[in-house]
Amino acid sequence: MEIDIDNVIKILRESVKNFQEPIVTEITKKSRDPYKVLISTIISLRTKDDVTRKASQKLYELADTPDEMLKLNSEQIADAIFPAGFYRNKAETIINISKILIEKYNGMVPDEIDELLTIKGIGRKTANLVVTMGYGKEGICVDTHVHKVSNRLGYVSTKNPIETEFALRGKLPKKYWIEYNDLLVTFGQNICVPISPFCTQCPIHNYCKRVGVKQYR
Repeated sequence: MEIDIDNVIKILRESVKNFQEPIVTEITKKSRDPYKVLISTIISLRTKDDVTRKASQKLYELADTPDEMLKLNSEQIADAIFPAGFYRNKAETIINISKILIEKYNGMVPDEIDELLTIKGIGRKTANLVVTMGYGKEGICVDTHVHKVSNRLGYVSTKNPIETEFALRGKLPKKYWIEYNDLLVTFGQNICVPISPFCTQCPIHNYCKRVGVKQYR
């Protein structure tokens, strides 16, 4: 039986109000700045949200535009975003992307996914977040949480986040595309956690097929 995704989204909207929003959403609400969305998403890769939050704030006190960022060296950027995962590599990526934005795009962040993907260091998750959170355009950002929850629900049956994104593009109503990431990331961080999810506390347990769940609380 097909999942009632309209009701699932409605319930999740209420449920996630009890938890802290993802860092990129916070940045978007404070200032819809595509560059900040881009940089914070890069910092966030393989990094917990509380670390990303502090690292982003510290970095933006030093620089929050491509021009200002290039006045810093990689060591200064690395120190600012430490202890984010792979902070030295990310510092180099931030510098390289900032150079490309200035040289090729007059300091502006592209607003198309395909164009963003031509820039080394930007993957599909980052590109989708920039387009949706930075520009309010249609896109579906899929990270490990979105991939995991979508499959546990039984809404899609896919092997990796890229497959999940395209499966969702084919069946998720477009009116939910932008918010879907926020809802499932927050839900996946707090209730539908990777190991032993809190199924007894789950507000959408009646809709969930618990695909792949061997142990829960």
